[in-house]
Amino acid sequence: MRHSPQEIFNTAARWLEATGSTPYEARVVADHLTNANLRGHDSHGVGMIAMYALYQKDGRLKSNTPARLVKDAGSILQFSGDRGYGQRVGFEATNAAIERAKQNGICMYTIANTCHLGRIGTYGEQCADAGMVSLHFVNVNQFDPLVAPYGGADARFGTNPFCCAIPAANNHGRFILDFATSIVAMGKTRVAFLAGKHFDEPVIIDRNGNETADPTPMWREPRAALMPMGRYKGAGLCFACELLAGLLSKGGTIADKHPRDGAIVNNMTSFVIDPAALCDLAWMKEEMDAMIDYVKASPQPNPENPVLMPGEIERIRTADREAHGVEISDGEWAAIIKTCRDAGVPESELQA
Repeated sequence: MRHSPQEIFNTAARWLEATGSTPYEARVVADHLTNANLRGHDSHGVGMIAMYALYQKDGRLKSNTPARLVKDAGSILQFSGDRGYGQRVGFEATNAAIERAKQNGICMYTIANTCHLGRIGTYGEQCADAGMVSLHFVNVNQFDPLVAPYGGADARFGTNPFCCAIPAANNHGRFILDFATSIVAMGKTRVAFLAGKHFDEPVIIDRNGNETADPTPMWREPRAALMPMGRYKGAGLCFACELLAGLLSKGGTIADKHPRDGAIVNNMTSFVIDPAALCDLAWMKEEMDAMIDYVKASPQPNPENPVLMPGEIERIRTADREAHGVEISDGEWAAIIKTCRDAGVPESELQA
């Protein structure tokens, strides 16, 4: 079934308020979840509330928790998320970093110990829309490892996202490169599993070294492992995200010396740069347009697989989903409705 963006936003916001979030926090988190669905990243959309409900029950996720500034050293800001909603913590910390970069030309900021940050591209978009260039490195701890190292057959890493964002040029939209360093994010295996679908290529490896496109082994015990993207290169980037995010934020790594309570807890190390401190903005936009035009002019043997710039597919999906709604499998929507019902929100209140 297809659901309108307003219905998705209402569903998330009503559940958030029913479980204790202020209207402000509910709006920030619901907006993040809705935009993830609109961008085509359903793994980080409204379906996450079922998992968040489990975290809330035993205190692994704390409502109404802002980004807490723990260090201000000019162009360096460090925040703690204190197990609050990562979407709120990330939004507030990124706003603060943008303002500091406007003053100093650059800001490095870190976030430690926040519950699931959600779609990292959201923070890249936030920076790009403010005229900033940004880089984001993320790791995961508390949650059991999900991604095998290159050459290994069991999980030793989280999905450890990376994001690079550049503001829009004159003729082309913002450049948003955002991906998990596994071939697919764990949430995408959830979406495929609930929809009864397989991936187009093997993305999972079991402990015997067998590769499969079936998401089921990630949702059965003993759990298999996701494969890193790009073989040894992607595995190396995953390792770099682990160290940059876990060490510089002081939030720690996923090493087995640390206890794990099963929640997705993120750390992020990010750099926000004001390009006006480095180059003429008019020149920058012209040069960016020229490069994108050059790349997109490459001969395209398959018209159904055109050359796209990073962030372009999300813009195409957003336009389509805003016009026609977001397709969510019956299994996932049933889990969303049950989560709302368990919080005392009747289905009749979720309609757009």
